[in-house]
Amino acid sequence: MRTKYNIRYILLISFISAIGGYLFGFDFAVISGALPFLKVQFGLDAYWEGFTTGCLALGCIAGCLFAGQLSEKRGRKVALMSAGTIFALSSLAMAFSPSLLIFIIARFAAGIGVGMASMLSPMYIAEVSPAVLRGRMVALNQLTIVIGILITNLVNYILGDQGADSWRWMFGYGLIPSALFCVGVLFLPESPRWLVKVGKPDKAKHVLSLIGNDHFANETLSTIQHAVSQETKLDLRLAFKKPFIAAVLVGIVLATFQQFCGINVVFNYSTTIFESMGFNQNDQLMQTVFIGVVNLFFTLVALVLVDKLGRKPLMLIGAAGLAIVYIFLTQFLNGDSSVSTTLLLSAIALYASTIAPVTWVLISEIFPSMVRSEATTIAVVGLWAAYFILTFTFPLLVQAMGGIANTFYVYAGICVVAAVFIWRRVKESKGVALEDMDAVFSH
Repeated sequence: MRTKYNIRYILLISFISAIGGYLFGFDFAVISGALPFLKVQFGLDAYWEGFTTGCLALGCIAGCLFAGQLSEKRGRKVALMSAGTIFALSSLAMAFSPSLLIFIIARFAAGIGVGMASMLSPMYIAEVSPAVLRGRMVALNQLTIVIGILITNLVNYILGDQGADSWRWMFGYGLIPSALFCVGVLFLPESPRWLVKVGKPDKAKHVLSLIGNDHFANETLSTIQHAVSQETKLDLRLAFKKPFIAAVLVGIVLATFQQFCGINVVFNYSTTIFESMGFNQNDQLMQTVFIGVVNLFFTLVALVLVDKLGRKPLMLIGAAGLAIVYIFLTQFLNGDSSVSTTLLLSAIALYASTIAPVTWVLISEIFPSMVRSEATTIAVVGLWAAYFILTFTFPLLVQAMGGIANTFYVYAGICVVAAVFIWRRVKESKGVALEDMDAVFSH
């Protein structure tokens, strides 16, 4: 019997889950527009500018650790709903913060929600998507991230001339997408893999029958049951032992490289970078909108390429391409603003079509089934730790290296090292079923 899929249903539930990525995109981008106001409001120096920007990542680390435990005990739906609720409350808290301390605490709490969503959304999508569609479906999460970035940049631009309290409206806007996310999660089916884990195979089969025909449901249920029967109770330490360590280390390196490649300083400090190029505040915010448009367009390109070209070629193109663009950027950033802007947008295009979406696809699929939850937690924690280090150190690095341009030498070097690692260590996982992923990294 031939396998058939309910494409519309798969798209619907994947998109609802991927709204968690929109929340990620919102908090990722809102700080760029708000930072000029926060500097004045709270008198931020280079240290506190970096910490205020980066403290989101510290909350994300806590959120990832909490999400892994909650999703295993209570299911993916409960965990996703918790992430949306935390995000909604923290958006209000940031908007009404009377002091820097309260704002940082609220931004840390927002990070908990973002961290939970950043781990749970791609993991849920990977668990409900057939192997032949999984790459594109997981890449939807990156698509909603960049949509969140673009819309947030537009909102920042619109609110930018509304006075000294514009930043409060920028953060308060986060209540809208988080409320929509919570409502959408109510209509999601539970992950069939989690249902099998907790002894509910009939419910798991029902969910699978909504995703595909009877042949798909029966075959997938049997595969999941076999994989679950091989699982034992594991802790995070066991993920670093043979035969799992190869895949886990690859996941950690790729996750941290997604941040250390440096592109996120362009997102988070875009107003600072464009200010150094001579743009006024209104033009700085307009440039962030252009960044969002390019980011969105090339993420759509990635949706087409990820299941055609494969994961490894795209990662190689991204790492090598960014290294080249950064070298040119160091030569022009203090001179020709039009060339510098073109190079910055080229870097965004490369990142959006390769490293950004493919990293999320890889860390949602490459880990062996026996340690998938634990390994995903480790990789995403590594990603957020790298994000904190990147955003916290950027203002300090600019001071130490005598300007923004010189910092891109550092990021270019990291990209070269990463390209070599990807060439030698990353295995292609395109089209491989999650339950068969063990064999990909077994050697």
